[in-house]
Formats: sequence, structure tokens, C-alpha cells
Amino acid sequence: MKNLDVAVVGAGVGGLTAAIAMRRLGNRVSVYEQSSGFSRVGADINLTPNAVRALDGLGGGVAEWIRANGGRPQFRLSRMWDTGEETSRIELGADAEQRYGSPQLTLHRADLMTALESELPDGVVELGKRLENIVDGPGGVRLRFSDGSEATAAVVIGADGIHSRVREALLGADSPEFTGIVAFRAVVPADRVGDLVNADCFIKWWGPDLSTQIVTFPLGLDEVFVFATVGQPEWTEESWSTPGSIAELQGLYADFHPDARALLDRCGDVLKSALYVRRPLPSWSGERAVLLGDACHPMTPFMAQGAGQACEDAVVLARCLSESDDPSSAFARYEAVRKPRTSEIQAKSRGNDWLRSAGNGDWVYAYDAWSVPVDA
Repeated sequence: MKNLDVAVVGAGVGGLTAAIAMRRLGNRVSVYEQSSGFSRVGADINLTPNAVRALDGLGGGVAEWIRANGGRPQFRLSRMWDTGEETSRIELGADAEQRYGSPQLTLHRADLMTALESELPDGVVELGKRLENIVDGPGGVRLRFSDGSEATAAVVIGADGIHSRVREALLGADSPEFTGIVAFRAVVPADRVGDLVNADCFIKWWGPDLSTQIVTFPLGLDEVFVFATVGQPEWTEESWSTPGSIAELQGLYADFHPDARALLDRCGDVLKSALYVRRPLPSWSGERAVLLGDACHPMTPFMAQGAGQACEDAVVLARCLSESDDPSSAFARYEAVRKPRTSEIQAKSRGNDWLRSAGNGDWVYAYDAWSVPVDA
């Protein structure tokens, strides 16, 4: 199928990737985003080689831009919270590019969004469009927005996150599950990092339990990102923009190894948010509407695969639609290809023991969304 009118709900990483891929394969696309603009909330995007490969295939300037502006961690290290013992080491940098065909890149989420949006013509992305409902009819799917406007499309792609209105229209209302874990996020300017040990690496400090950890890595070219989690079931605030306390952050990890605490001591502002997930869904699609990314398989961030899996979804979905005669058969192929992989990553990410000890990331990092078979 080509020359379809496609509506993408949600202008996040997955939604914009889907829009670019759908246009590349010959379709007309409109993207509807409820926010009034893109902001720097959320801070980091860790693009592992599988995610970079998906973006590489979009053409245009995305691949060049993310390589020019992304940080390149040299190693992925696992270290124990108390002794500092290194329990696993995976070469990244040039080795990852040689091994997987694409590098690992780390950059600010808003910068990636800007790079993706720049690949779309003016007018494709409409801001301030909060979806109220979708209604299937003989002329296509009608989208109704909270400002009173409407739009019609042959296919609707729900890329609207864990609280997806498209998912709700397809499967009914329910609530995401609070994991009992909260996350702290902070960005430290590189000139405040100095000569801290392994500041140019992706480091995961494994805590005394599976809820407690500190992750650090270079963010872009001139910052270092800190992501720390701990079990705290009494805190349920989900917003990515809620301020946290530096004193609380430093106090929670006071018993960690000095190398880990040294970076926390250099943090300025910090954000705090609760982590929510959903269980794997029985279906991702209806007759002419389909879900991708966090709308259908939100996952904890412990494998750094949320954005990557959304990018893979977007590419595989675009390919399935371009190689099928009708949307429902394309959706069936898409689910058959993507569900096993995303379900396994959801489960392993929730279990939070991936690469704790010796091993490699090949089954995650070597995946190529542009060449994986999508035949029925």
C-alpha cells in the first residue's frame, strides 16, 4: 500500500520516526501532538546501536546530525555499589560500530526531536492537538480533538505514550502499574566533572537490591547524565518535570562507592519521577488503528530500550504497511514480528539483571529493523 493518508498521534521519538518512514515509503502523513511545543524535559536519550540503525535508514540528515552531536561512550561497565568491583565490560565506541554497523550515541531528547522534526515539511506536525476519540467509518478513521477540530485518515498510528488515547479507544480504559520505584535525573556540565573515573563510559552501579542503582554516561558533547533509582512506594508523582532534592539524592546513596558518589556531589538541579509500566497487551491494533512504542509496551528504563524499541516499531510498521494489501493484514504481520522481541525486553528490563555479569548485548544491539523479515 502506498499513497495512504496516515495520522500519527504523538510527536515523540517513535511518532516522528514513523512519520518519516511512512513518507519515505510513499504515504501522506499528518502528526498530531497534544503539547504546544517541544521542551528539554526528559533529558537523556541513550541510542544503542539497534536504535541508531533504525534512524540511519530514514535517510536525510538525521544520521549525520546525531553522529555530529551525540556522545559516544567508550565502554558499558557494570560495577558493584559497595566495592566498586567491575563485573562486566562491553566495548562501545568504534568497536560497537564495527560489530553492529552503527555506534551507540547519547544525546538530549529534545535535540533528537529537533533532528527528526527537521526531516518533515512544515505543516506535517500540528501542535496543541489533544486527541479525544477516534471513530471508524466508511470514509476512514475520524479523529476528534479537544479543540473541536477533526481529521480523517485511512490509518491511525497511536504513538502517544503510556497514557495513549488511541490505546484506550481500541482496548478500553485502564491504568498503568506503578513499579514502586522512583528515578532521579540530573545533568552535570562536563567542566564540573573534571577527571572523575570513567566519565566517558556508560556505567551502571548495581545497588544492594534490584530497585537501587546509579547509571551515568556522557550526554551529547559537553554534559554527563545521572540516572538513579530506588524503591520508594510512597512516592507516586509521574511527571518528568517534578523537582527533586539534591540532599535526598546524595543521602540515599551515601553508602555507595566513592567513585559513584563523586559525580552525585557535582549535581545541581535534580528531577524526580515515579516509574510506571503496563503488562503486555493482548492486541496492538484494530481494523485501521495500531499502536507503537510506549502506547503498547512501556518498559522500565533498565535496558535503555524504550526509545530504541519505538524506533524499531516505527520502521517495521512502515515496512509492513508498504508490503501489504490492507491495513489489518499489515498490522497482523507487524505484531507477529515485534511482539516476541518487545515482550522479552519488557520482561528482562523489569527483572533488571541484564549484563550485570559477563555477557554481550548482541541479541539486542544487532537487530536491524530495516532487514528483519516481515513476510506473512
